[in-house]
Parts: sequence; structure tokens; C-alpha cells
Amino acid sequence: MVEKNVSRITMIHLLGLQTPHIITFLIFFLFLLIYCVTICGNLLIILLVSYSKSLHSPMYFFLTQLSVSDILLVTDILPNTLHAVLMKGIIISFSNCISQFYFFSVSEGLECFLLTVMCYDRYVAICKPLHYTLLMNFQLCWMMIITCWVLSLLEGLILTLTVSQLDFCGPNIVNHFFCDLDPILQLSCSDTANILLEMTLMTIINVLIPFFTIIISYVYIIITIFKIPSITGRQKVFSTCSSHLTVVCIYYGSMVCVYLVPHRGESWGITKFLSLMYTVVTPLMNPIIYSLRNKDLKEAVAKIINHCLHSHFSK
Repeated sequence: MVEKNVSRITMIHLLGLQTPHIITFLIFFLFLLIYCVTICGNLLIILLVSYSKSLHSPMYFFLTQLSVSDILLVTDILPNTLHAVLMKGIIISFSNCISQFYFFSVSEGLECFLLTVMCYDRYVAICKPLHYTLLMNFQLCWMMIITCWVLSLLEGLILTLTVSQLDFCGPNIVNHFFCDLDPILQLSCSDTANILLEMTLMTIINVLIPFFTIIISYVYIIITIFKIPSITGRQKVFSTCSSHLTVVCIYYGSMVCVYLVPHRGESWGITKFLSLMYTVVTPLMNPIIYSLRNKDLKEAVAKIINHCLHSHFSK
């Protein structure tokens, strides 16, 4: 039997990104800019969908929930990251580290479920257009959103409670810029077999099932698109789901790479970079991709600007 250290970890030392000193302030202002743009961009989408009646449809309703998830994720990750960049590391309490892991788990799980729900919406719209209004009704949309939130909150709670019951007896150094599961487990002197099994089951439910559901849905979508006789018609239909497909590729591509890359030695630098992709870059890109590639959102922005200008000059 392994004898455990009686002293329990109370503080966690996050090493952060460990950037060269000469570019510290550049990296800090870059991340600060990303944080501001991400918050403003996602809030803009929420306001646009709430303000414009033409955007009161299931697709944009799900998009607002994705924006809420992105705001939750970057607010959980980036403030501590900014601090760690300036101070070349950051010391936080163990309870704050566990709290960060909980909100990270919730937002990541929510993102996976929402992308799946949005894919189903595009599947019905393209493959079953005559039944779209009947299938994607107001009650079903709310049921799907509530289910996404409940599953994400429960998954995060189960994982966090299991992690918090482990014994952590040092060292207290985490070679990452946030409290992810693998770095936390490396601090534990308990048997982590149960939580690894639990994590595997959660990954199947949260990542693999949604991922394969999205793939199967897009197979049917692509088959339906190729059945459209005109090239113009194909392009028009494909444009309605191209934004979602782009976000899925960025998000799942980086997540899959993180769990395939070995977490030892110099590979931590690669792991941190890939983690940045789905914790920082994806929330930033979501509103940009949907705004630039969506005609309805651009028209809604134009209407609001015209309304503001008309109100200003009419005074």
C-alpha cells in the first residue's frame, strides 16, 4: 500500500503559457483583445436575435444559446490566463481550481450538445423541409435546450464531485493555463481508475455520440444537396449549414487532437496550443463565422444601424 502524504494541497500553481518575456505584453493585449471581442461579438448575436423578428427561428434561438455557452467558457478561462501571462504563472486556491474545472466541463459539454441540436435543425430544414415547421416547434426547441443544459450541468457536477473526493498531496504545480482534468489528476495520490472510467463514459456521451450524430446527419444533408438539380440551388442550400460545419470542424478537430497527443514532456506546448483552439479561438470565431456567412444577421445589423442613424438625424 502506498503511504500518502498527510498534507493536502490547498493552493495550485498554474504555470500558464510560459511565453518569452519579450512578448509578454503583446500576448497579454492580444488575449485581452480576444476576450473583449468574444464577449461583444456573442452579446451582439444575442441582442440581434432578440431585437429582430426575422431572426425568431429555431436556428437563431440555438445560436443565442451557443453564444451564452461561449461567454461562459471564455469568462471561466481567460481572466486567469491574462493574470498568468503577466505574472509568468498564477497561484489560486484548490477550491477555485475545482470551480474553474466545473464551469469548463459544463460549457464544453453544452457546446457539444448545442452543436448537435443545431445540426439536427439543419438536417430537418434541408432533408424534411415540408415538415420543418411541424417538427421544429417552439415546445421542442425549449425541451432540447433545457435537456442540453441539464445534461451539461449534471455531467460537470458528477465529474467535479468525484475529483474533489480524491486525495491531493503534491506537487501543486499544474503545467497548463487552466484547471483541466488531466493536469489535476497528476496531482493526486489516490487511485484515479474510477474517475478515468467515469471520464471515458462522459466522453462517449458528450463527445463521441454527438460527433457521430453530426457526421451521420451531414451524410444525409450532403446526399440531399446532391439531389438538387441546379448548381445555384445546391450552393444556396449548402450556405445555410456551412457556418455550422466550419465551427464543428474547428471545435471537434482541436478537441480530438488534444486527446490524441501524448501529455508528456515537450508535447505540453502542443497540448496548450490545441486547448487554446477550443477554449479561446472557437468562442471568438463562432460569432465572426456566423455573422460573415449569414445574410440574415448582416441584414439585421444593417437595419439596426439604419434605425440608429435615422433616429439620430431626425432629432
